[in-house]
Amino acid sequence: MNPSDAGRLLEETGAIRSGHFLLSSGRHSDVYVEKARLLERPAVVRAIAGELASWHPDVEVVLSPAVGAIVLGFAVASAVGARFVFAEREADRLSLRRGFEIEPGERTLVVEDVVTTGASALETWNLALDAGAVALGVAAVVDRTQANPDFPFRALVRIDAQSWIADACPECARGVVVDSPGSRHLPTRAERSPSSRG
Repeated sequence: MNPSDAGRLLEETGAIRSGHFLLSSGRHSDVYVEKARLLERPAVVRAIAGELASWHPDVEVVLSPAVGAIVLGFAVASAVGARFVFAEREADRLSLRRGFEIEPGERTLVVEDVVTTGASALETWNLALDAGAVALGVAAVVDRTQANPDFPFRALVRIDAQSWIADACPECARGVVVDSPGSRHLPTRAERSPSSRG
């Protein structure tokens, strides 16, 4: 699968949405990638995973952040014949739980679905480094970063979409209601304001 194929799949499955969205990073954007539209199709996931796996054929462990990247990370691990572990957020930080461990020296690939600010991917990457792993890089389906991340990074598709902090969001300034479609709901400015409390 090449970037054109992946881009076409994003369009055909309705994974690219336009509007006013709250991203899991807390930023606002006029474009949202609804990766669930891809992940609900096993054949598509296998095809994407096979491509990501081909970039790092010597992986021993695939590590993904929960929850959005679990399906993709598992599929990449299956494609490359590696173990799969995932990190979960606990007390506002990612950690390995459920007895998951990465051994020192294990060749570890971080697999993400969509990278916007890179904060979650960096946190996951640092988990691998802290465990003493040989961290190979971060592989993702979609790159929508606005700056170079602080880790080796490759994505299948690049989407140039703007995002803003809430206080600088032009859609908020126009009074457009924000949609929070992701799995990790963050309160909007209206929900945080005293007048919105019952």
